Amino acid sequence: MVAFLKNDQESDLIRAGVVKVSVVSRILRIAAVVAVTGVVAPGFSQAPDSKPQTEAKKEEATLPIPAETSSVTKHEWAAGGRMVHYTATAGNLLIRDEQDKANGSIFYVAYTEDGVEAKSRPVTFFYNGGPGAATIWLHMGSFGPVRVVTQSPDATGPAPFEWVQNQYSLLDKSDLVFIDAPLTGYSRAVGKGTIKDFAGTDQDIKAFDKFIVRYLTANQRWNSPKFLFGESYGTTRSAGLVSALQNDGVEFNGVTLLSSILNYNRRNPGLDYEAIGYMPSYAAIAYHYHKVKTTVSLAEWVEQARVFARGPYAEALQQGDKLPAAEFDAMAAKVAAVTGLSVEYVKEAKLHISATRFRKELLRGDERTLGRYDARFMGWDPDSAGENPGYDPSDTGISGVYVGAFHDYIQRELKYMSQETYYTSGPGLNEGWDFKHKAPGFGRGGEQTAPDVAVDLADAIRKNPKLRVFSANGYFDLATPFFSTEYDLNHMDLPQSLVNNVQFGYYPAGHMVYLNVDALKEMKADMVKFYALAQQR
Repeated sequence: MVAFLKNDQESDLIRAGVVKVSVVSRILRIAAVVAVTGVVAPGFSQAPDSKPQTEAKKEEATLPIPAETSSVTKHEWAAGGRMVHYTATAGNLLIRDEQDKANGSIFYVAYTEDGVEAKSRPVTFFYNGGPGAATIWLHMGSFGPVRVVTQSPDATGPAPFEWVQNQYSLLDKSDLVFIDAPLTGYSRAVGKGTIKDFAGTDQDIKAFDKFIVRYLTANQRWNSPKFLFGESYGTTRSAGLVSALQNDGVEFNGVTLLSSILNYNRRNPGLDYEAIGYMPSYAAIAYHYHKVKTTVSLAEWVEQARVFARGPYAEALQQGDKLPAAEFDAMAAKVAAVTGLSVEYVKEAKLHISATRFRKELLRGDERTLGRYDARFMGWDPDSAGENPGYDPSDTGISGVYVGAFHDYIQRELKYMSQETYYTSGPGLNEGWDFKHKAPGFGRGGEQTAPDVAVDLADAIRKNPKLRVFSANGYFDLATPFFSTEYDLNHMDLPQSLVNNVQFGYYPAGHMVYLNVDALKEMKADMVKFYALAQQR
């Protein structure tokens, strides 16, 4: 699915615990490979014809390197009067370190139309976020040839699960490659690869760079139009990755950013960016639940909230403790009118409403809480007295159906069998993530302690003026608010002639826009236009 960073008191949006794994067996397997370094005890000596024990142990400290294998099956897809005969390939490709030694085996599932020349057929690379999340959410929910059937925004019940042909797939416009990030899904470290090789902003970008180059080479796709599609932290990856690939000579036609987080610095304590960035999302959610008084459309109401957030609200927050009492009271009343919260609560929060508290407070009188990924989902806490929700109903409501349907589909339909555990989140990846980033260029470029990859994306657009970007956003997303995304993409310091290279789409959904099938239909229509525009000469 998604998930990427901390929000107030909540843990990372990583999908730990969705699939049960044997931690003990994994530790034992690693321990068997990474043995302790041998040290000769005093009074003992090694045989003169043997290798030093430390060297022998070092040679042992390697993980098995599998062959590049795949399961290949043939299928048909039809929608909108177009029949696509396609090949599904589920397998792995090896990536190599700077010494040209294999250090990663990356799992992917590719859907390619049969009998079409590479130059006539785009290829799109998909991945989820985390950092450290596998890609079953995009694979089984968005634009693949099949999609999971859910009861969203109600919680989907237990098996039997259903997956159906996805009439809104992008298969009629592009070949599709769904990639599991290193150490997630069926992707593994191999040889002398370790978690440190992959658990970091730049390490992750480098790994995906190597995989995409390997895929293009192995499948003779260098002359195909090329697209990236990332969700959540996958948008962080995409912005950095398109720049890195371009610097390696691999130019792309387009990048789709679904539910973006591009600048982690905005979350630093003491700044007002978060409060301002969430305000239009609160307005949209309050509108959805009929907690505000207005007669305009959702889009019009959100636009009013944008104007309020960047104007009077931002100006009030900038004054901090110096804001006069009368102005404080007046602003609290305005915030309450926009968000659907009580004036008293807004005052108690000092005009700063965190997303976690909003999820608990908006429907407190109804004894319900809201989802973080998607505020259309509602949950029940043990009581209504707490400050924060006890769980995320938009997470628990769809996890079981996605995981169960994926395993059923990949085994029965794609004939891919593995004895390995499929990790929906890579063990230890999120917790050990190195967020430092080296951005290209001068000014905002250089070493960053937390990534601002809008710098990378801007650099890529300047160097490749034909590169197009489509930012897709859910109105009810409390993980990556759309107003913050707008700010980041509108502050890339692009030449005026390139500003329109970036386009936006908005949908009545949450973080995973495709959970609302009507929104998926709308997004498919927008993607068709985007792909046509991005392939113009």
